[in-house]
Amino acid sequence: MKKIGSLKLENPYFLAPMAGINDIAFRILCKNAGAGLVYTGMINPLTREELAFDDKPAIQLFAANERGIAKFINKHEMDAVLFDFNLGCPADVAKRQGFGSFMHNNLQKIERILEVMRNSTEKPITIKLRKSNKAEKIIKLAEKYCDAIAIHARTSKQGYSGEADIKFAENIKKKTNLPVIYSGDVDENNAEELLKTFDFVMIGRKAIGHPNVFAKLIGRKEIYGFDDYLKLSKKYKLKFKHIRAQSIMFTKGMEGASRIRERLSRAKSINEIVRIIS
Repeated sequence: MKKIGSLKLENPYFLAPMAGINDIAFRILCKNAGAGLVYTGMINPLTREELAFDDKPAIQLFAANERGIAKFINKHEMDAVLFDFNLGCPADVAKRQGFGSFMHNNLQKIERILEVMRNSTEKPITIKLRKSNKAEKIIKLAEKYCDAIAIHARTSKQGYSGEADIKFAENIKKKTNLPVIYSGDVDENNAEELLKTFDFVMIGRKAIGHPNVFAKLIGRKEIYGFDDYLKLSKKYKLKFKHIRAQSIMFTKGMEGASRIRERLSRAKSINEIVRIIS
């Protein structure tokens, strides 16, 4: 059993933080399927949105400065198993607002945020960053405040395309004593091999619409589908547009998936979605 700080983990397979995907219903499915840790998507600490954390996730924050971070963490201290700071988002909005991977050049700001986080919680702290020429310096800062680091071995310019630079991530692992969580094209076929080098692995896109990837990794036979997601989405009163978007994700591997997705994109009600996807 491995640990991140004081947090004991049953296995090294994590649901990667994904904006727009990792709602509470999806996180619970992945956790039930066997994920050792589930991350939320990016959350602005200044948000006024009502957030559900019944699953006690790893809460990922994004920000361009420390405003609101201490208050948010204090409010949700008992809701999280750890807090993560996003230094990896490559989206245009991150570039415009100066957060995520576009904060790499501002080491002073990064350190200030991590210091505030560390002073605000006794829970473990992690960061998730991308390949950049500042990554090693950021890791040295992380060693002062954090309990683990996650590295997505692509540059901001790559986004989610091209090959992840596994050699870069391996070099990062060699240069820190912190546990390293590897992210980038991880699935049930390569996770075990990656764990020969890294302490943990994050599964992102391969888990979208397919929470059972975690069951496969740990040898469970439970199978979770869209009907299980729908039950949880109703319990937590998720918005229809979001449920419809998730239903499209769950069509992966279905016969005639393209036609099903087309119909789902035009669905006007939950009942219609159920008729189409069942």
